[in-house]
Amino acid sequence: MKISSSQPLRGKYYHIKTFGCQMNENDSERMAGLLEESGAERVSSPEKSDIIIVNTCAVREKSEDKLFSYLGRLSHLGKKRDKVVGVTGCVAQLYRNSLFTKNESIDFIAGPDNYRQIVNIILEVRKEKRAATQWSRNWQNIPYESTVHENPVSSYVTIMEGCNNFCTYCVVPFTRGREKYRPVKLVLDEVKFLSSLGYKEIILLGQNVNCYQDPDTGEEFFLLLRRVTEIDGIEWIRFITSHPKNFNKNLANTMNENQKICRQLHLPVQAGSNSVLKRMKRGYTLEEYLEWIRLLKSLMPDICLSTDIIVGFPGESEKDFHKTCDLLEEVGYTNIFSFRYSPRPLSAAGRYQDSVPLETKKKRLIELQELQKKIQLRQNKQKVGRVMKVLCLGHSKKDPKIYSGRNEGYQVVNFKADRDFTGNFVMVRITSCGPYSLRGEAVNNALFSLSRINHTTESSYRKD
Repeated sequence: MKISSSQPLRGKYYHIKTFGCQMNENDSERMAGLLEESGAERVSSPEKSDIIIVNTCAVREKSEDKLFSYLGRLSHLGKKRDKVVGVTGCVAQLYRNSLFTKNESIDFIAGPDNYRQIVNIILEVRKEKRAATQWSRNWQNIPYESTVHENPVSSYVTIMEGCNNFCTYCVVPFTRGREKYRPVKLVLDEVKFLSSLGYKEIILLGQNVNCYQDPDTGEEFFLLLRRVTEIDGIEWIRFITSHPKNFNKNLANTMNENQKICRQLHLPVQAGSNSVLKRMKRGYTLEEYLEWIRLLKSLMPDICLSTDIIVGFPGESEKDFHKTCDLLEEVGYTNIFSFRYSPRPLSAAGRYQDSVPLETKKKRLIELQELQKKIQLRQNKQKVGRVMKVLCLGHSKKDPKIYSGRNEGYQVVNFKADRDFTGNFVMVRITSCGPYSLRGEAVNNALFSLSRINHTTESSYRKD
């Protein structure tokens, strides 16, 4: 059978395994779109596929460990010459050609700036192993129309990549490169396209979204955000991740003034001690960070905040650690992402003496997570009896009789309903909770349009 030149992968099956953050997930969706546009079909397991892509994260050592463990399990498949195995993403960019010697089953590697070439790379590996890790100073656009979205209701929209900050623990500037900004027109065109497909929620993505500047006009992020709110059909808008040192009043006021922008913000603090923040080269003090928190809460008392925490950073004393615990209590985060410090290649902190013993790191992480668990349970109990707006994402994975979604604060809400609300907003009365999710039931006449729901809804629907 002759394969069409416009679909050179026709008759081939692919499988993508993703490790890492939302950016990695979005990258996988974009690569999947390019593969399917070239004729390949997706399958659910690597065993059934002709093309296996492992999309990776290098931010933490644990992510790398997962990659090599997964590749080990695939080694018997890679030896079959009818299969192509590739590693993409941050680990591919960081280790480059050395990956071939670490695992012989790998046929190609591709860094984040090389995804547009993914089909050609796959076609060329029949001749020899291929490494594509060239940098680009400009935005590398991949047509958004072909993206294969994992979620039919909520979608990521990447607006920038890379980082100029060089925090001492972070490898991102070496794996994603310097900051590159996507033109405003392309961002708005993609959001309009998603709206035409029926998407209700978008999440604007970037390593530092609040550093965004339109490459053509210099337009700042808060202005882009305002323009996105003007697009009909999209009802919830989120953005991740913001850097505290680049946060400003324009962004806080824009969030407050626009109903479509969710009262939810991820603002990574990393540590609650000024001495640790200084060694991390974060560019702000704890007091400056708390000023932003106070401003946000004064404008939006119902805002849900989340953050990142690293424990056991070189030089972190017991006193430093307890300052971080105090910060959790003071802010009252809805959620945190917490990790033990691990040295990363090329980062400045990788040259520091890793002075905190592993057992101490483990102990501190457990203590921190137990504290946050208590905070979340306390907060969630206060939500029992309330009715809140939830975007239904489908059936619960644990119980097909239960539906699952997220509220405006990006909390998981599992609920009972007498009909399928998937893809729609639904009003849910919270009946019980755990530390990590809320449980409830859809109220009568629960399906509403945005015009009937605003940010005061939750408080106005309290149980008598």
